[in-house]
Amino acid sequence: MDQIAELATVVDRHVVGTGICTTAMPHVSLIRANAPSTPTPAVYEASLCLIAQGSKRVSIGEHSVVYDAAHYLLVSVDLPLVGHVIDASPERPYLCCKIDLDPAMLADLMVSEGGAVTRTDLPVLGVYPSDPNLIDAACRLVGLLDRPETIRALAPLIEREILYRLLTGPHGPMLRHVATADSHLNQVSRAIAAIRRRFDTPICINDVAAEAGMSPSSLHAHFKAITRMTPLGYQKQLRLQEARRLMLVGGVTASTAGFAVGYESPSQFSREYRRLFGAPPRTDIERLHAAPGAAMAL
Repeated sequence: MDQIAELATVVDRHVVGTGICTTAMPHVSLIRANAPSTPTPAVYEASLCLIAQGSKRVSIGEHSVVYDAAHYLLVSVDLPLVGHVIDASPERPYLCCKIDLDPAMLADLMVSEGGAVTRTDLPVLGVYPSDPNLIDAACRLVGLLDRPETIRALAPLIEREILYRLLTGPHGPMLRHVATADSHLNQVSRAIAAIRRRFDTPICINDVAAEAGMSPSSLHAHFKAITRMTPLGYQKQLRLQEARRLMLVGGVTASTAGFAVGYESPSQFSREYRRLFGAPPRTDIERLHAAPGAAMAL
């Protein structure tokens, strides 16, 4: 059995139902879809996504990439993306392993591994040809779920190996910039974290800029260059996605969800919700309930 087929077998064995399945390892999620999905906005954490079977398209603004079992996706900072599975069926489902990047582990590895931080024009959202070393490490990492007693000791070691492979791969310069404290990528990453922590309250650009170590004008320029949206637009996506989750999982009404994420006007909430998700809240949630696996697969 080749490596990618082995990864598909291990993921399929441990994923429950369809959609995203969390695991005993905080940085590892498994995803399954039995059918193609509709384009769905979501914030992707900085992560490595390895498809074992099927394919998917993700977009940020006008930029789109497609990845599959022969290519992996690397998201270097938390990004608001629109993604949808394009190849999946009950007989041959979409299977994916998502590994979130640990910034502390990445920084520690950079110190021990050494190497200069050079300027780079690499994208923060990139697709690269499959790497047998990454697939092998992912198989071993997910395989720890068969032996839960080994996770605490071995998972950090394999995660560190994966980060090493990424740092020494074609996208290494990008990850080094993200982990370097005074780089614009690192500063924007800190701004993103600040917005995510308090997305349901009015945003003060001066405060966010101060946390990021930037001027407000510099924050606005670099934030938009990296995420393809303004800080306020990013916050809006966070609010609407959380409202969607509250209605879908918590069963709350649209007005309750809107107020919970910081909207004061139900009409404004409904209008902006429809603009992002393509349908009013009630219609969208009914659609998601009708096909939850396809809609929620990431």
